[in-house]
Amino acid sequence: MEQRHLGRTGLRVSRLGLGTMTWGRDTDEHEAAEQLKVFVDAGGTLVDTADVYADGGAEYLISRLTDSLVPRSELVIATKAGSVPGTDRRFDGSRGHLLAALDASLRRLGTDHVDLWQVHAFDPATPTEETLHALDLAVASGRARYVGVSNFSGWQLAKAATWQRARHDRVPLAGTQMEYSLLQRGIEREVLPAARDAGLGLIACSPLGRGVLTGKYRHGVPPESRGASAHLSGFVQPYLGDRSRRIVDALATAADGLASSPLAVALAWVRDRPGVASALVGARNATQLLAALSVESLTLPDEIRGALDDVSAPLRRYPDQGWTEL
Repeated sequence: MEQRHLGRTGLRVSRLGLGTMTWGRDTDEHEAAEQLKVFVDAGGTLVDTADVYADGGAEYLISRLTDSLVPRSELVIATKAGSVPGTDRRFDGSRGHLLAALDASLRRLGTDHVDLWQVHAFDPATPTEETLHALDLAVASGRARYVGVSNFSGWQLAKAATWQRARHDRVPLAGTQMEYSLLQRGIEREVLPAARDAGLGLIACSPLGRGVLTGKYRHGVPPESRGASAHLSGFVQPYLGDRSRRIVDALATAADGLASSPLAVALAWVRDRPGVASALVGARNATQLLAALSVESLTLPDEIRGALDDVSAPLRRYPDQGWTEL
């Protein structure tokens, strides 16, 4: 699998990454082991997790597998901190919370460092410079090799990246993780231009539109899908409308023409967008993951890419870049 630099840094990541949001909850240790083996055998290196995935269970599962299945040195482990569900605030970007969360992540992961540590989301209640100072301390102490952010808007990302580059003793951001797919192109308005201008690589999560771009929901909600899950149905529901249906239909037509699958075409579209360093794939089982990894052999023709660009084009209103409507 091709390895790409994450932004203007020396960190190289596989252009497809393994997402672990369901590990330790819907995905048990046996199934996670099968997925990790398939992923590494295909040349994958980037494994993305977060301290809140299964309340830390995903990180713990990764530690179990790096002990027994895959050497730690062969993986690029990325985790996130700052999300605090179930409290009076959704996000906590304070230095105290972030550093304590990092220490807890390292204990669960069974390692003395993570390769990439990311702030899970912007916290408006904490000064940005305090949040970023936690990233500097993490790198200076050796607990993180590279740092980034996730779910920052365009102005938030530009502010953070500029602050970090303002002085030589601060650690530049390596990347930003954002949702990006044919069904969700909102980052093209401000976030992606800001990231590219600042030299940050994009890690694209949910590149399959939360599973909708596989085509599995064209004729209803399959009982074994995330859309039928008690805790993930709300995650999928926003992408089951008429606009999504038109895009999925066009994607299926393109896949038929290429003798491929909607999954592969949708993933190839994201993987090869300008600025994308890696696209994360989260699978229910190893068979699904293997199907996604087969996209390595697919490069979309310009005509197909252009048609998908057109059918999924977001509405641009002033003052968006290239706005067409007031």
